[in-house]
Amino acid sequence: MRDRAFLICFLATVTFFTVSSPLILAAERPNVIFIMADDLGYGDLGCYGQQVIHTPRLDQMAEEGLRFTQFYAGCPVCAPSRSVLMTGLHTGHTHVRGNASGDTLIQSLRDQDVTVAEVLKSVGYRTGLIGKWGLGEVDQPGFPLRQGFDSFFGYLNQVHAHNYYPEFLYRNDQRVQLRNEVQKPEGRDATFLGGSATKRVDYSHDLFANEALQFVEQNAENPFFLYLALTIPHANNEASRMIGDGTEVPTYGIYANEDWPKQDKGQAAMITRMDGDIGRLLDLLKNLGIDDKTIVFFTSDNGPHDEAQHDLTRFNPSGPLRGIKRALTEGGVRVPMIVRWPTQVHPGVSDHIGYFADIMPTLADLAGAKAIDNTDGISFLPTLMGTDSQDQHEYLYWEFYEQGSRQSVRFGDWVAIRQPMLTGGVELYNVSEDIGERIDQAGQQAELVQRATEYMNQAHVHHPNWEPRGTPPAKR
Repeated sequence: MRDRAFLICFLATVTFFTVSSPLILAAERPNVIFIMADDLGYGDLGCYGQQVIHTPRLDQMAEEGLRFTQFYAGCPVCAPSRSVLMTGLHTGHTHVRGNASGDTLIQSLRDQDVTVAEVLKSVGYRTGLIGKWGLGEVDQPGFPLRQGFDSFFGYLNQVHAHNYYPEFLYRNDQRVQLRNEVQKPEGRDATFLGGSATKRVDYSHDLFANEALQFVEQNAENPFFLYLALTIPHANNEASRMIGDGTEVPTYGIYANEDWPKQDKGQAAMITRMDGDIGRLLDLLKNLGIDDKTIVFFTSDNGPHDEAQHDLTRFNPSGPLRGIKRALTEGGVRVPMIVRWPTQVHPGVSDHIGYFADIMPTLADLAGAKAIDNTDGISFLPTLMGTDSQDQHEYLYWEFYEQGSRQSVRFGDWVAIRQPMLTGGVELYNVSEDIGERIDQAGQQAELVQRATEYMNQAHVHHPNWEPRGTPPAKR
């Protein structure tokens, strides 16, 4: 712990304090709001082609900002995707590479990990986390207040976050009791944090939305970084098994009179509710007079789920992409990304290829800080600023340890997938011509397969905590 404290102090006083991005002057350093939905698909928003679910405020945000068409999450599931986001290291290098199946300590960041929050805190930003963390409990080194956040309100444990009507949430390191009552699944002991509420009063998403408004109001006069990690529209997996409905929302809203199953109404209502709350946040920025001084990012942690027992064919949440959450086809990892900063980021559509590892160096550039040298990311600030000086990745990389394991790379127009990882056969798709990944060209492109294999071998560094598990799913 002493070594970590020395490192952060040294970076703050020597490195971060003296470095400024040539694209952003010190006086122009913006507030940063990074909003991340949970299990929202590439095709779940109107601005990405959704025809059924209403998302007017995010569609407006896309019209006023820059909408990315080739942006990727860090992993096709929750915890490792968030680890990539926070550390700027892809899943072949980052410490948390999967969802822990029991021992939560292996899903905790370490003392030596440096996060985006620490980078921004070092140059004077007030840092707040609201929502779902999933990278360390109170007594673990990954606890948010030990990873650069000044304040935290939400779920530490991702299983706890399944239930939108929990018995408690955390404010910093203290439990805040709520008025809900929760039934645990049969066979689970009292320490299990998931479950399904039998008395529903306090809806956690609403608490997070209101907390975000308060955070912005309280810090409007100072530079701030708000990481708003929403839980919507993730399913309550325990409720799916216990009561046959994994969607949790106070009302079905505009979908109440639709002739749909309740699961479909709930799925749509969650997304539209989230959309409205993001609209409230954007309105507040205008009302406080800090709209032009605040850059807002919106994305999702991975592709859409099928765990609430809703009908995927009704909403087509992956849009033109193949696959959903847990897949390394495009539908599992390509996600919405919208960036809005009035007067600075010009409205439009970008085909720049980037992913979560790029957030660390990009926010460092925005804040006038220097990202740590140990990163797999490349700043895409030049793309945001509309300059022609954007560096490009040689390749993007992912690995996934469930379902027998798999790994993939995107290089240029090509995506290669190897399963099982390290030893399996390689599939190869040209996603510029075949966005749905229907035509495997591995048999005709031996040189590209060889290059992809070299990339995958190069990117993967073995970690003793993470070994392949489970069996591959049946091919769709």
